[in-house]
Amino acid sequence: MRVERSAFDHVELGAKLVIVGITPGAQQRDLADAALASALAKGMPAAAASRTAKFAASFGGTMRVNLVRMLDYVGATSFLGVDSFANAFDPATEGKVHFTSALRYPVFYNGENYNGQVSMLSSPLLRSMIETLLGGEAKQLADAIWQPLGAKPVAALNHLVSLGILDAKQVAPALPHPSGANAERISFFLGNKAQEDLSPKTNASKATAQRNAINAFYAGRNEGQA
Repeated sequence: MRVERSAFDHVELGAKLVIVGITPGAQQRDLADAALASALAKGMPAAAASRTAKFAASFGGTMRVNLVRMLDYVGATSFLGVDSFANAFDPATEGKVHFTSALRYPVFYNGENYNGQVSMLSSPLLRSMIETLLGGEAKQLADAIWQPLGAKPVAALNHLVSLGILDAKQVAPALPHPSGANAERISFFLGNKAQEDLSPKTNASKATAQRNAINAFYAGRNEGQA
């Protein structure tokens, strides 16, 4: 297992919503490092360059498209006060969203992107990253709602809850992970694919319960703001 330091250190202080993935992959690493180098070459201050890199790379590629579609669907846009979640990736939209991962820096397992081949909590290295880096972000964003993407970030956030760093009420039900490999489940989640058309790999009952839970979660927050 290998961890690579990359340009994912910026924390969007005051953010209302935190989006939590598993770990940046090689594509996101390359996007972040290129954006940071470009910003610094233009004379941008280090802190601003770090922020620019984070916004440029977070959930880059097809994941971003899927993430925007799902968060628009569940009502996160109303919670944030934006027309579309796509606007949250604009650095000019300050104090709205913080993008992060259970494992802040890119992790690789046998040369491939880490996706849970080894439990994060059973690995001393990965558990330490959760407790120190993600835990540090949780302390800085004590009033935010935390939105996990898939089961693995849920496990990381629940670990922080068990340590008293996060309140369980701050953790939203998981969204399906926005990876392109999860296309069928995302399509069903968005109501674009009927249950009878699903392949055996998608558990319709579980996916429906997940969709209902997260819709109810954001409906409750939006009512509280009304």
